[in-house]
Amino acid sequence: MSRFWSQVARDLTPYVPGEQPKIANLIKLNTNEHPCPPSPKVVAAIRAELGDDGARLRLYPDPNADLLKAAIASRYAVTPQQVFVGNGSDEVLAHIFMALLKHELPILFPDITYSFYPVYCGLYDVEHRVVPLAEDFSINPEDYCGRPNGGIIIANPNAPTGRLLPLAAIEQIAAANPDSVVVIDEAYIDFGGESAVPLVAQHDNLLVVHTLSKSRSLAGLRIGYAIGHPGLIEALERVKNSFNSYPLDRLAIAGATAAIEDQEYFERCCRQVVATREQLVAELATLGFEVLPSAANFIFARHPRRDAAELAKTLRERNIIVRHFKLPRIDQFLRITIGSSEECATLSSALTDILS
Repeated sequence: MSRFWSQVARDLTPYVPGEQPKIANLIKLNTNEHPCPPSPKVVAAIRAELGDDGARLRLYPDPNADLLKAAIASRYAVTPQQVFVGNGSDEVLAHIFMALLKHELPILFPDITYSFYPVYCGLYDVEHRVVPLAEDFSINPEDYCGRPNGGIIIANPNAPTGRLLPLAAIEQIAAANPDSVVVIDEAYIDFGGESAVPLVAQHDNLLVVHTLSKSRSLAGLRIGYAIGHPGLIEALERVKNSFNSYPLDRLAIAGATAAIEDQEYFERCCRQVVATREQLVAELATLGFEVLPSAANFIFARHPRRDAAELAKTLRERNIIVRHFKLPRIDQFLRITIGSSEECATLSSALTDILS
């Protein structure tokens, strides 16, 4: 700690991203990356934007990313004025906390959820209250109704549990909180859920956040977006243009647009992940694991007779990395990314050997 640190820097407890180890022959099942490469149309679009000599890179990108906004608007049958884009959904969420969730009353989110939410609260001085999940790690929508709040944010499917909140429950929460912004973080929705985007037409307080890092295989490009009422989007644009007017570079805009437009490839890759997930769940069940119902590209599992930290350590010794959270209530669970069918088969074989 330096004497030059501000009080904000001193008080922060930063988010800890998933490990990105530089190990050869690693089976990396810890950060929920997609096992498939991005659409070939993404690569072609980036190459076309780059050109033969890269001369376009001397020019600033479109600060509004109009091409990408138009593609997203077309995909979800909304207007471009209802779309906000940013450098990954983490940046989009950061702007949401500043522009829409910083009020006099505390915001609400589950006690077990994406661990960046309390970090944003600390960074932007946003008061918050955590709402405990049920014993089965599900979200009870009634817990978010009838409680004064400055906003609500829910990851759906939730992370790291993978459990899905039905669309009717989201509508219930939005309707019960007409004076608060309800943010639904749908990073994993494409692997087994129904998006809440159609509900924004009926609820001007509903904002839905997506990322291209998961289901579009573009974690390396950093693109996220939000869809909601134009009034909510305008607030995000005001904050964005007071922070970084050019959050997406030219290659990211081109690649993201191509990814959004290649619906057939996207759906095929999602089906592949879901099929592998169900196969892995079945195999872990035969090994005695309890696996929570998952609508994401990961599963959350524990073994009644084996310590999770020890399992993670033993898997790592075999060059297989999964995510272990040293947190109350979930310290005996492992979050396992759905990799390729071959990677998941290797994981199952390793666990069979370890448990025997």
